[in-house]
Amino acid sequence: MGEIVYWTLIRTAIALPLIWLAKDYFDEKYWWIMGALSITLFIIYPAYYSYKNFVEINKNVISNTLCSSCKHFDMSAVLCMKYDKHPTEEYIPCEGTDWEPNK
Repeated sequence: MGEIVYWTLIRTAIALPLIWLAKDYFDEKYWWIMGALSITLFIIYPAYYSYKNFVEINKNVISNTLCSSCKHFDMSAVLCMKYDKHPTEEYIPCEGTDWEPNK
């Protein structure tokens, strides 16, 4: 999840100055349209697509693993907070020894 935020910030840092510089090349009414279109296509859509892909890849980990019912599991980042590691379908960071039920 952090990678999605990181690349969204990088794209924003690149896009906004370029959009501002483009103000000299477009008429005022077209500049707003080009700016909104650029933000949508270069910043929002890739972030949304990356998040959607992240959720799809981790759907089974979130719903079908031992980690998903543990109190140390952070569902939004798919992370074992006790060991600071990402569980997968084949890998459980604590191997079940530190599992505690989610209350």
